[in-house]
Amino acid sequence: MSIEPQRCRLVLIVPDISEAAEKARIVGDALRGGDVASVIIPQYGLDDGAFQKHAEALVPVIQAAGAAALVVDNSRVAGRAKADGLHISGNAAQLAEAVEKHVPKMIVGGGNAMDRHHALEIGEIQPDYIFFGKLDGDIKPDAHSKNIALGEWWSAMIEIPCIVMGGTDPLSAVAVAESGVEFVALGTAVFSDPAAAATIVARVNAELDEKAPRFAD
Repeated sequence: MSIEPQRCRLVLIVPDISEAAEKARIVGDALRGGDVASVIIPQYGLDDGAFQKHAEALVPVIQAAGAAALVVDNSRVAGRAKADGLHISGNAAQLAEAVEKHVPKMIVGGGNAMDRHHALEIGEIQPDYIFFGKLDGDIKPDAHSKNIALGEWWSAMIEIPCIVMGGTDPLSAVAVAESGVEFVALGTAVFSDPAAAATIVARVNAELDEKAPRFAD
């Protein structure tokens, strides 16, 4: 059996929408646009009860589309909502604690690595993935050049997959993919116009199909 070539895949970051059902509908619409590896669910200042309600609305929608649902930082909500994993936005010590407690029952990854030294510290923890950039770091059209450079360096050296935060332009995903990383995260680029989210996901996937380098699984 031949192994199909793989390429950089899309990760979505759930937008900050106050109504849980509306949030789940918009994310579900985006997921109809095509391949998405995982969806990261931030808490956005909600109290734990409200966040659990939001996560319970989102997780089944995400999983039904074949993507992994990753709750940011809140392991209790992740467990109650039956999410696939935890995204740790804090430092290496917080990530290490989560890896020790929850792997292999859950996917656990994260980052907050601002340079190579911190990235290697995180690598020693053996998370399921490392994230370069901030979840709300998509403030310019292009991905931050420092994060692309870190992703390129990391993916050439280390087997742990990495996600690099893209920019507000959906096609910023292509520049990230060309660095050789496994995943590119988009938030505002997909959700700034919710009605267009599925079209944008489809367009990004088409661009990645055409332009992203292939690598063996």
